[in-house]
Amino acid sequence: MAKVESFSLDHDAVKAPYVRIAGQEQGPNGDKVTKFDLRFVQPNQAALPTSAIHTMEHLIAAYIRDYMDNVIDVSPMGCRTGFYMITWGDRTVEEATKAITKTLEDLVNSTWDDVQGTERQECGNYRDHSLWAAQEYAKEILAQGFSIDPFERKSLED
Repeated sequence: MAKVESFSLDHDAVKAPYVRIAGQEQGPNGDKVTKFDLRFVQPNQAALPTSAIHTMEHLIAAYIRDYMDNVIDVSPMGCRTGFYMITWGDRTVEEATKAITKTLEDLVNSTWDDVQGTERQECGNYRDHSLWAAQEYAKEILAQGFSIDPFERKSLED
């Protein structure tokens, strides 16, 4: 059985919110893929409610692409403490931190009309959304700021 990188991370030692590179892969044709751990809340101490993380997922999927090229996917973690983002190329923590910060700023200023994919035909659980909760959590995360180091608080300006 393969050893999964994220299950080797000491979740008690990290200090959320942070952005870190969780892995980089190179395909057989030389294409590189970077996987980011976008941790929003402290593992084993907090979790985003499903309605908040669900609405965040829909808004982040759209807004992040305004600030970072070559995003393949942004998906919520099963533990509900953040998201994984996968991009083409050899990307940096600094790039991802700037992009997710701007994305959450847009999310805070969103209206319900900005949330794509909320109709029954577009979403597998269309009734489980809360823009208000997504915005409240985004405000808290932005107030703390993202660290570019998962184990000690270090901002882009440090």
